[in-house]
Amino acid sequence: MNRREAINTGLLSLAAMQAPSMVSSMLGGSNQKETIMKTKAPFHHSVCKWCFGDLPLEAMAEKVKDMGITSIELVGVDDWAILKKHGLTCAIGNAPFISLTDGFNDVNNHAKYQSMFPDLLKKAADAGIPNIIVFSGNRRGKSDVEGMENCAKGLDPIVKQAEKLGVTIVMELLNSKVNHKDYQCDHTEWGVQLMEKVGNTNLKLLYDIYHMQIMEGDVIATINKYNKYFGHYHTAGVPGRHEIDENQELNYHGIMKAIAATGFKGYVAQEFIPIAQDKLGSLRKAVEICDVA
Repeated sequence: MNRREAINTGLLSLAAMQAPSMVSSMLGGSNQKETIMKTKAPFHHSVCKWCFGDLPLEAMAEKVKDMGITSIELVGVDDWAILKKHGLTCAIGNAPFISLTDGFNDVNNHAKYQSMFPDLLKKAADAGIPNIIVFSGNRRGKSDVEGMENCAKGLDPIVKQAEKLGVTIVMELLNSKVNHKDYQCDHTEWGVQLMEKVGNTNLKLLYDIYHMQIMEGDVIATINKYNKYFGHYHTAGVPGRHEIDENQELNYHGIMKAIAATGFKGYVAQEFIPIAQDKLGSLRKAVEICDVA
């Protein structure tokens, strides 16, 4: 299952139905409690639930707290109370009606989004959820100029409402080369131009390091140049989208030092698909790599 399928099918909310043996496997076959990790980064650590789709949310919440993680993200309204019960938040919220492929670059989607976002934003504000995700959508023949104009027009009233409620709308940068063919917001500069066009600081970019390494590289220089437009970060190893260890090409320790140096106080989320048997062990190691002063 890929990320789009996990989000759109709603499987993330079916945690309680998973088999105990599957949970044990996800936990690395051990019930021993890990030592609580004390973090030192100026930003907060988060993790994307869809990457651990077979692990019930309750069990995952119990485990990640010991790693210094304070958020499990890309889950919907029904899961926010579960996270709060465990002392966690959802750094970036999602909803089933938010489509990756049918986004704001198509004016035919504007009425739907402008009618459905108000309730979602109100619930996010009430629950203390800081960010809600959005997507440009696929090009389907639209030029960069047309797509940007449409996105700006569709997002403007939603962002204004988000501003009143203290919520930030975050558009994700994704690669259109490997994972999301035809996706429009696939280069940082296009995203930055959209941010400037809308002109509201409650609209930010989600700078996905994995995706942008595939599309354009130059990660640290891009962070140094455009960080004021970035409201959130995602990680994963390149190539393959797996662990961010020595078997992939990015120096995540160095990248995190660059992010920390910008004064970023938001969330950096692990969004890799673990291939090791001890999946949560991989997650703990990723947080250790990214936890820079």
